[in-house]
Amino acid sequence: MIPVFIQPDKSTWGTLLMRPALEQVELSAKVQEIMEAVRAQGEEAVINYTEQFDQVKLRSIRVTTDQIKAAADELTPALKTAMQIAKTNIEVFHQTQWQKTEKLETMPGVWCWRKSVGIDKVGIYIPGGTAPLFSTVLMLGVPAQLAGCKEVILCTPPNTEGNINPAILYAASLVGIEKIFSVGGVQAIAAMTYGTSSVPKVYKIFGPGNQYVTAAKQFAQQQGIAIDMPAGPSEVCVYADDTCESSFVAADLLSQAEHGVDSQVLLVASNEELVKKIQKEIDQQLSHLPRKKMAEEALKNSQAIVINTPEIAIELINEYAPEHLILAIDKAAWWAEKITNAGSVFIGNYSPESVGDYASGTNHTLPTNGYAKAYSGVSVDSFVKKITFQQLTSNGLQLLGPTVIEMAEAENLQAHSNAVAVRLQSLKK
Repeated sequence: MIPVFIQPDKSTWGTLLMRPALEQVELSAKVQEIMEAVRAQGEEAVINYTEQFDQVKLRSIRVTTDQIKAAADELTPALKTAMQIAKTNIEVFHQTQWQKTEKLETMPGVWCWRKSVGIDKVGIYIPGGTAPLFSTVLMLGVPAQLAGCKEVILCTPPNTEGNINPAILYAASLVGIEKIFSVGGVQAIAAMTYGTSSVPKVYKIFGPGNQYVTAAKQFAQQQGIAIDMPAGPSEVCVYADDTCESSFVAADLLSQAEHGVDSQVLLVASNEELVKKIQKEIDQQLSHLPRKKMAEEALKNSQAIVINTPEIAIELINEYAPEHLILAIDKAAWWAEKITNAGSVFIGNYSPESVGDYASGTNHTLPTNGYAKAYSGVSVDSFVKKITFQQLTSNGLQLLGPTVIEMAEAENLQAHSNAVAVRLQSLKK
């Protein structure tokens, strides 16, 4: 049973909304140990850690072109078609995010503009293990492709036979990724951070993962490597009232609980009787899930909160800042406009979170652990740098120059002032 809290006082929200977490001191120490070993020993350390954590000794971590091509033959036509449809929808949605370069004359003779340029080298991390997330390849590969990134590499853990799930390889081929490496976990993040004899060093790392991967990405950030966001264990919040279908809500909660034992689900309900109905549905559906034990563990990290005032419920949701938010309530579209902190919002009874995970077109790489208060999900913007430009005519400098001189001298930066003054003086000759 999910613990139920009835009309909790706001002073208790902080405790109620806490995410499950490992001991940070132990976590950080282990991550740093692996990162530093890979920096010092390179590919040898990567292969050794792969043997330790994935129980497979690899001669080479680079996936061959033949292996990538052969993956397509291992998938059913139905799955390949589904992946192609998903890719198209993701492309359609993300293509609208590209910003055209527009020049603006801020004053006569002073022109300014901003240009989007793809990041040259990006790394994509794809979790494997019990749930090989080939859909994440599409979610990250498509915007990287649209952004014009020159080099995209992909790291994902091998199985105990040393192979990569063929769906991951096929998805990579759909988005034009050719540099794929059989390495997962912290050692994969380390390889992309420092580079090895086969893995190129990248400028920015993308992709979700467990708390170790998240901590490794944050460590990489300290080494000067950019990251997409702190994307840790998956989570969902469902806000439901009597207009919901309890079986739908239960299915949505379980769809996130089955991600892993450190996932979390939060049910915000308008009354206690509704919680009981949903809990009954959870128990029935849970018994049929192949990943029942994993979901049960995740449910231990979860809770149901009864709040009978919609305004207060929305306030609590914004405080939680969920990765995924499902609004199974009356006037869901209206209330959706009141949401200020969430990774992605699913409106109404017929918008399950699963569609966003796979094929609606929005990106499923989203901020977790409350980071939705300040971070956005992945987009084309995530894969580009925006460079500003300015160009002045002689007349433009004559008009703007005195303003710059006045400000520079007020800041006691005489050389700044002189850079303008010498030009203005030359124009008088």
